[in-house]
This record gives sequence, structure tokens and C-alpha cells, in this order.
Amino acid sequence: MLGTMNTAPDERAPRRVLDPLDRLSEVLFGVLMALSFTGSIAIATSGREDIREMLIGAIGCNTAWGLVDAVMYLVTTLVERHRGLALLHAVRSETDAARAHRGIAGSMPPVVAALVRAPELEHVRAGLAAMTVLPRAGLKGRDLVGALGVFLLVFLSTLPVAVPFLLPVEALRALRISNGVAIVMLFGVGWRLGKYAGIRPWAMASAMVAIGVALVGATLALGG
Repeated sequence: MLGTMNTAPDERAPRRVLDPLDRLSEVLFGVLMALSFTGSIAIATSGREDIREMLIGAIGCNTAWGLVDAVMYLVTTLVERHRGLALLHAVRSETDAARAHRGIAGSMPPVVAALVRAPELEHVRAGLAAMTVLPRAGLKGRDLVGALGVFLLVFLSTLPVAVPFLLPVEALRALRISNGVAIVMLFGVGWRLGKYAGIRPWAMASAMVAIGVALVGATLALGG
């Protein structure tokens, strides 16, 4: 946290607005929402006459949740920056070096903090104390781009699941195709998550598919 607060934006290495975990998590959320929503709506539908309402409902649901996720992304970003700035001020104003060191170590991942010794912590504390220009904790244009990305990921992940209902087939067949598309997407997201996290991709992909199958199974059990 302090590392990001202590570095000017133009001094950092270029990086994407949303990291892979953010992107994959939003797609996963969107697919699961669309899958569960289309399944629950299908329980009450009996023919093509209700397909339009189903599509509007599924897309509207994910649009609303996309907006919620985008707003929460901005709120979380703002809160984290204010926490980082508060810690920065606390370290700079702390007269007890040992307590300042504990504050700095507490902002690091536990594995990293366990390896950092007092001289390194003191070097960081001295650098923070010597700062003449402090960062601001407000939102930036890049954050708005990130929020837009969050919204689009949730919204667009609905479309492949909803498109089968536009095909000239009966509603039940469209539902099965939609379920299949969703499961393929879940497998792909799980595979990418596994590779990103260092977990066996097959295991993670299978876990994501299991979640999708469980939702579909629950829908079928309820008469969908």
C-alpha cells in the first residue's frame, strides 16, 4: 500500500487498469448471474411469446449489477487510497521508529513483511519522512475507465448466454443451448483463473463448471 502511495503515477511501470483477476472475476460474476436468471425465468415460461421478456430481464439484471459493481469499484478504490494516505501520515508523524516500522510492515503482505528487516524498514520510513509532495487520495480518470471496464465486463458477459434465445428454436432448446454456452464460458474463465493463480487449470476449470452445472441442475429440479 505504501509503495503505491509513495510513487508518482508517471514513475510507475505501465499497467492495465484492471488486472487479470479483476477481469476474470467480473466475467465469472456476469455469467453466473445470467445463467441463474435465465434459468429461473425459464421455469415460468412455456413458449416463444415470453422470450422477449426473458431477454429484457436477463440483460436488465446484469446491467443493474454491472452498475453496482462499477460504483463499488470506485468506492473501494477511494477507500483504499484514503487508508494508504492515512497510514502515510501516521508513519511520517510517528516519533517512535519501532512503531513506525510496525505500521510499514503491517501494510505489506505477511510473507514479505516476515523477510523485511529493521534496516530496510528504517530506509522506507526515512524516505516517507523526506517526501515533500504527498499524493492525493482522490479518483482519477484512470479509475473511471476501470469502472467502465467493470460495467462492460458484467454486461457483455450476458450476451453469449442470451443470444440462443434469439435463435428460431423452441424455448426449451434455446435454454439448453444457453446453458451449454454458459458452461463453456465458465470452463474458459476457470482455466484462465487457474493459470493466473498457479493452480492446476483443469482443477479450477472443473470447479467453475461444477458451479454452473449445480445452478443448471437446480433449475431443472425446479421444473426449468
